[in-house]
Amino acid sequence: MELTVIDDKGQAATSINASDELFGREYNEALIHQVVTAYQANARSANSKQKDRSEIAKSTHKPWAQKGTGRARAGRASSPLWRGGGKIFPNSPDQNYTQKINRKMYRAGLASILSQLVREDRLKVIDNLKVDAPKTKLLAQKIKGLGLLGRVLIITDKLDDNLYLSSRNLPDVLILEAHQADPVSLVRFPSVLVTRDAMAKIEEMLG
Repeated sequence: MELTVIDDKGQAATSINASDELFGREYNEALIHQVVTAYQANARSANSKQKDRSEIAKSTHKPWAQKGTGRARAGRASSPLWRGGGKIFPNSPDQNYTQKINRKMYRAGLASILSQLVREDRLKVIDNLKVDAPKTKLLAQKIKGLGLLGRVLIITDKLDDNLYLSSRNLPDVLILEAHQADPVSLVRFPSVLVTRDAMAKIEEMLG
């Protein structure tokens, strides 16, 4: 299939041949959901710690007699039924949240996302993207000149210093190298701008 390549003003300049397997795949919502969920789960760190009843710093004596008080039976104040007591199933810092997803499924999920971006006209290909100086204003003007509105994900072959430094103060702009493109970012950003060299590298990685 052919993808249109835009110039610095956002106008169609030429076209490139793209892989049908990568940019013409059918939309698979279940696979995309599984890939995105697994990616987020694998990035999660188990840093939550709760105490069980054996770790609570409370007296181990029986609060009152078993019989004769009219109250419910109570063994110790660290019971999970009491306020300030231990948790029945506490979170542990060694809990494993990772989800396994094989390489073939991951690549197919990314291809399905990229194909949907093309169908919705949310993916733009540009020949090259550079700024002359590390100034936020220059990059903001260039993005506006391309006709890109809202949050923008820019994928380049190689991230130069000027481009990176110019993007740091733009909260709605994220710049990644081709090998850093992930399913969450591709789904989250309404507009995706990819350089021609980055397209070639993505096809090489996922082809």
